[in-house]
Amino acid sequence: ERTGLNKRDLSALATAGALEELAGHRHRARWAIAGVEEPTPLFGSEQPREAVPLLRKPSEGQSIVSDYQSLGLTLGRHPLHLLRSRLDRYGYHTATGMERVESGQALNVAGIVVTKQRPGTASGVTFVTIEDETGHINLIVWKRIAEEFRKPLLNARLLGIEGELQREGKVVHVIAKRLIDHTDMLGQLQTRSRDFH
Repeated sequence: ERTGLNKRDLSALATAGALEELAGHRHRARWAIAGVEEPTPLFGSEQPREAVPLLRKPSEGQSIVSDYQSLGLTLGRHPLHLLRSRLDRYGYHTATGMERVESGQALNVAGIVVTKQRPGTASGVTFVTIEDETGHINLIVWKRIAEEFRKPLLNARLLGIEGELQREGKVVHVIAKRLIDHTDMLGQLQTRSRDFH
């Protein structure tokens, strides 16, 4: 009431989990916002007292999905933290796990696609950055691989890569040999990459 925020702004804050300290988990916060009425001249800001409904606290996965829907990111644990056991079945290394891999060795990695860029000066090479719960991984996708795996390169939001580690000083890349679309693992989580040409 003191902030003068309208119902739409309050709803956005509740959806993003920003009112947790005031109203409890985001389901309770949304319920509380739904009952906010503008003060009337006759009764002022007097709010009727009502019982707090028994709303189930959202799961961590539901909270992450809500965070991405409202903010485009989460301040909680990374989504791939929840999927790590499934990703491990494919033998995917994490970004930090790549530190133990020698240059020239084969490795598999997976992550949420953050950026894709194909500069005109790069002779058809596509540079992709993915992220997992431990950091970012830079990929180099040569033109032949981009053509062969065009669909996952263009559409995957969660991308698996079979490739080869390339290390030049402190610069580390994965040269992609095969691309796999694992977007179905994300369920309702919607992510967006920033693509540049």
